[in-house]
Amino acid sequence: MEYKNKLTAFYQTHKRMPTYSEMMSLFGFKSKNAVYRLVEKLMDAGLVTKDSLGRLLPTASFTDTPLLGLVKAGFPSPGEDVLETTINLDNFLISKKGETYILEVDGDSMIEAHIADGDMVIAERSTTARDGEIVIAEVDGEFTMKYFRQKGSLVWLEPANKDFEPIYPERDLQIRAIVKGVIRKY
Repeated sequence: MEYKNKLTAFYQTHKRMPTYSEMMSLFGFKSKNAVYRLVEKLMDAGLVTKDSLGRLLPTASFTDTPLLGLVKAGFPSPGEDVLETTINLDNFLISKKGETYILEVDGDSMIEAHIADGDMVIAERSTTARDGEIVIAEVDGEFTMKYFRQKGSLVWLEPANKDFEPIYPERDLQIRAIVKGVIRKY
């Protein structure tokens, strides 16, 4: 939908929805009545809503991205360009919004886990971890991201790069978050 694309671009640029006057200009409409009818259609489609003052607000589905289906990573296969559904990346990547944050990766100690310098990791706050989970941990007063390892009462942090040594805490090891996803932009 061309209107949704223009609204989305406006929203991403201005971090707010446009006014009716701005929509007239944005869509090339000659009257606010035309904007009103479009807004009603967008509301019926569940893309926008209004607050108590009548201001336009995006709904969760406003930022949904089309999910077309599967793509083979092996031998080529016939592709179908049929829209299956949509997906909201926030909902897909983040299950506990109030407990989740994003960190930029600095370094390459987790490269064999496919987490590279400059990637972003989605971390969910936690004070506990299971053996083998990738964690954000405070070890002896410094923060790092590594695999959490535990054997009996012995705990340590293990890098995913053969050029780095495991980290055994001298004084203290506190789990701060569990890594839930990686974002890489090409």
